[in-house]
Amino acid sequence: MKPEDILHHWKTGSPAPVYWLEGEEEYFIEQLLSSAGEYLLPAEQRDFNLTVFYGRDCQWADLLNACRRYPMFAERQVVILREAQSMRDLDKMEAYLEQPMATTVWVVGYKDKKLDARKRFSKLVKEKGVVLTTRKLYANELLGWGEQWLRAQNRMMSERALALLIDFVGDDLSRMVNELEKLVLNVPASIPIQDSHIEKYVGISRGYNPFELQRALANRQLQKAIQIIQYFESNPKAGPIQLLLPTLYSFFSKCMLLFGPSSGNVAALLGVPPFAVKEYQTAVQLYGYSGLEQILLLLHEYNLRAVGVGDPGTSDGELMKELIIKIVRSGGK
Repeated sequence: MKPEDILHHWKTGSPAPVYWLEGEEEYFIEQLLSSAGEYLLPAEQRDFNLTVFYGRDCQWADLLNACRRYPMFAERQVVILREAQSMRDLDKMEAYLEQPMATTVWVVGYKDKKLDARKRFSKLVKEKGVVLTTRKLYANELLGWGEQWLRAQNRMMSERALALLIDFVGDDLSRMVNELEKLVLNVPASIPIQDSHIEKYVGISRGYNPFELQRALANRQLQKAIQIIQYFESNPKAGPIQLLLPTLYSFFSKCMLLFGPSSGNVAALLGVPPFAVKEYQTAVQLYGYSGLEQILLLLHEYNLRAVGVGDPGTSDGELMKELIIKIVRSGGK
């Protein structure tokens, strides 16, 4: 079941007695936990019929009593358990799961973990309620997710601007939404959000960011790549080596896919927006297969050096300069 399916259940007034929200993507879990009271109870009923517990501080007997309590002047009550993964004796709620109250909706947030499917507790949750198991979105899903979020706000954003934001934020959806909300608030609704807005309101330099470093290396532009690294040396938060190395490894790894059987849809094969395909094709043409192999080996070597393996203490800036020079010289072309 998807988050939107659960919201639909709540909107239509036909909720299950238990909703178990688990997994590694906190954004979807938090979205539902924050919406439960609003969707399931009218505002005037929440003072007496909405109870929130936190796993670290929660005693199972108090939770059990709350779930078994009858609603006050209402059709139902809602009991929310946040951070359930931190609760001791959670398994003692098994007795409640055997016969949950028809007038209680128990919503549980169980972050970064999943229930052990072998245990009876897990089987009861699935039998009596609804389970949502979340995961981190793959890199090739982030663009579509961002576009969907913007459509829900009736806003537009250029693909390049959204790709720049994703490159900066990564797969942290909560942070992504914070940045998108900032842009929606500051950019007039009559115009699409562009790169310039990203630079102004998010703080990403259009000319000096990991996305531009990738582009410079794809086109074998050594001078531009060195300028970007020098900018990162002066502004460490703009391009830490812990971000740059995985970004470049992802890029050059995807380039290798272009040597395999082609499905015709290169963007889908690489998991990138169509406008970005040319950079991958250019890199393949300029470096060749052997050059790309050398680059991947270099990236592995410098990743080890960045964490102190086989390196006497070279600064991150100097490591990146060395690496970039070697990358541009790879392939013998």
